[in-house]
Amino acid sequence: MEPSSCDTFVALPPSTLGQRIIFGKNSDRPCDEVQEVVYVPASDYAAGGAVEVCNRHRLVFKNIGKLSCIVMTILSSVKCTYIEIEQVPHTHAVVLSKPAWLWGAEMGANEHGVCIGNEAVWGRESADGEEALLGMDLVRLGLERADTAEKAVDVITELLQKYGQGGSCMEDESGFTYHNSFLISDRKEAWLLETSAKYWAAERVESGYRNISNQYDITTKIDREHPEMRDYARSKKWWDGKSKFNFASIYSYLTTARIEASGSRYCEGKMLLEKSNGSITAETMMAILRDKESGINMEGMFMSTGSMVSMVPTDPALPAVHYFTATPDPERSVFKPFIFMEGIEHIKETCSPNYGADDPVKKKPRFQSKPDRKHKLFVKHELVSAIIESHKDRGQKITEKMRRIEKSKIDQLEKIVSEGITGPDHLVNLFSNCVQEEMALYEKS
Repeated sequence: MEPSSCDTFVALPPSTLGQRIIFGKNSDRPCDEVQEVVYVPASDYAAGGAVEVCNRHRLVFKNIGKLSCIVMTILSSVKCTYIEIEQVPHTHAVVLSKPAWLWGAEMGANEHGVCIGNEAVWGRESADGEEALLGMDLVRLGLERADTAEKAVDVITELLQKYGQGGSCMEDESGFTYHNSFLISDRKEAWLLETSAKYWAAERVESGYRNISNQYDITTKIDREHPEMRDYARSKKWWDGKSKFNFASIYSYLTTARIEASGSRYCEGKMLLEKSNGSITAETMMAILRDKESGINMEGMFMSTGSMVSMVPTDPALPAVHYFTATPDPERSVFKPFIFMEGIEHIKETCSPNYGADDPVKKKPRFQSKPDRKHKLFVKHELVSAIIESHKDRGQKITEKMRRIEKSKIDQLEKIVSEGITGPDHLVNLFSNCVQEEMALYEKS
């Protein structure tokens, strides 16, 4: 399968208007896939107490002094898409845009202003292998466990080393697999992290703008790396050990034919960022994600099934605003704002049905059937999208109303992002309220 999947962008001062980080991503996935937006509050996980030896649990020896029996401590664990891994004592609050069938996320943000998006990448190292962590699992784990972009690099690379990456990245038996690159930002900088199996390289981005598509993009500026990355490349005769080390050229395919499509989108995205260099805003990023001529807003078997734009002030006293569509095709969707607040409720309207242990993804052999994963907003949006497609004049009026809803929220939040939150009550369920307003528009249409 051709690498037709995702474009991710970040812009930092002085490329942005004001002292803000602007992050954006289109999640380009199979056209029949539902993407949901979920909020997961911060949580604490305490280790279990001393227990007698039992082979039904993952256990760690505990010092028991003079006791004659062996006791151990049960460690908390978390079930990711395919495998279970050790949990950490504390996880941060996160908002995620994720394919409904899996545990991880294509993109999201946490309460500290960290934003992460991943990209599928293919290179010399095979991506086929046993089920392990998906790149999307690593996105969520990075957000849950790191309060800065660089710490997220640590989290992802340590988990990569311990558990590996692997498993089908689509809800079917096609065996569609890939390795991952990640664009990670916080309130002061961004990091580009690219992986090949357990090997990786990372580059710090301290100013300007950066975009990534489905190709390796780190060349000779490598700020951090896997300690054995160069030795491995030399052992495989990909690098002679003498010439300047270029991660992209060494770990990519011998021929670039397979990444021509992603290379085109990368160039188009870079030109669109350059066009607004010095004045990039959240609205600029939304316009880039909506651009169909460039291929960034993807249509066809792979399409932009969900989109995200974040506006993160460099001043930690000011709130970050994260906009999500939760619906396919940003051109026909509303970017709805989310702000981390105390007391946020479960987002029902963009959460897909939960099939629990009966979910075909959780059974082996996997993917023997596909349940209906459409959430409430998706269902209503699907009907309106059909009207927009088939009735030009009527569709244009609906789209204009959608844009007015979006624009009104952006204008309302501008003062809050500039001056801070004074009366927080009306912002607690901001995203859900916007979804309800959007659905009310669809019902009238």
